[in-house]
Amino acid sequence: MRFSQTHAGVLDEWTRLAAEELGVSPDELDKKALVSLARCVARDVGGTAAPLACYLLGIAVGRGMPLSEAVSRVSTVVERWRGPDWAD
Repeated sequence: MRFSQTHAGVLDEWTRLAAEELGVSPDELDKKALVSLARCVARDVGGTAAPLACYLLGIAVGRGMPLSEAVSRVSTVVERWRGPDWAD
């Protein structure tokens, strides 16, 4: 299967295919929030922590926690992890 040339197009197509395979409606996915959180975790904690954070987030949401609350909680953990002396 061929993807479009743009990164956004590839991400959209891959997300659609994976969601379809897993029986997840595109309406259930806040791609912007998840990508932003993964980027933050990867940058501030480490690259391998990003998929683990998203997996844990998925478990929490699957158990009934609203996505926005789960993202906020993980973001708070990242902020505590990097500490008050962290600089961009």
